[in-house]
Amino acid sequence: MKKKRRTPKSYLNLSFFYFSIFSLFHFFTFSLFNMSITALILLIILFFVTSVIGVVTGSNSLITVPVMFQFGIDPKVAVATNMFGLTFMSIGATIPFVRQRAIDYKRISPLVLLTIIGSALGAILVGLISTEAIPIIVSVSMIAVTIFTFVRRDAGVAKVENISPNSQIIAYVLTFLLGIFGGLYSGGYVTMLTACFVAFFGMTFSEAVANTKFINIFSSSIATLIFMWQGLVDYRLGAILAVTMFIAAYVGAKTVTKLNDLWLKRIFLTTVLLLAIKTIFDFTLR
Repeated sequence: MKKKRRTPKSYLNLSFFYFSIFSLFHFFTFSLFNMSITALILLIILFFVTSVIGVVTGSNSLITVPVMFQFGIDPKVAVATNMFGLTFMSIGATIPFVRQRAIDYKRISPLVLLTIIGSALGAILVGLISTEAIPIIVSVSMIAVTIFTFVRRDAGVAKVENISPNSQIIAYVLTFLLGIFGGLYSGGYVTMLTACFVAFFGMTFSEAVANTKFINIFSSSIATLIFMWQGLVDYRLGAILAVTMFIAAYVGAKTVTKLNDLWLKRIFLTTVLLLAIKTIFDFTLR
């Protein structure tokens, strides 16, 4: 079959078609999001990359929310819209773990209830209390988590069968308190919850990662519902970020299911330590 040769007119029509698509996309992004195409693309790339890595490490919001501030998004709207996206990220990340039967529903059911109550309280507190000191508190906590995990070399690698009642009580209390923090700010929430499950529930890193993703569905969902009720969610931007984070988290979780606990521990510690140092550095520049 002879290939049809393009004429100058066909090239002109094709160029006009692509220019029209570009113009419509530019109009769509500028009029609906009040930001340039470049800014929106950068946000999408940032949310995709952080969501893939965040399946293991958490702490996405320590990077994404400040960047949203830099693009001129209102702080409260940024926190709320980011939480909207995190809900879909958690769902996307949980699906591969559900298929692998990696979630201990019976064991974490009480933790889900504590998380829902705590996250609701945290979301209500947004705007009522100052969050300026939160990043430094999160950073110090993450450094403490890193040191603890280095000291206890088997933590997160070897599963602990017998958990003392005191350790379980501590885990319940911390889960509730972290739920409040997760609804209020989110940045570092899953990171510290993962460390809590490893330290006090005796879970391996793969178990902790799987179970915290399931719990975070409830944490981010209840906070998002309250933000929606308060009218703080930007649904147009949130829809794009939600799709991006869902796909990225699913990809990240599929990768996690193929890694052993030692590699998960290495990725977790390295990323958490770097994020902690970065957050402290940003805080000192204020």
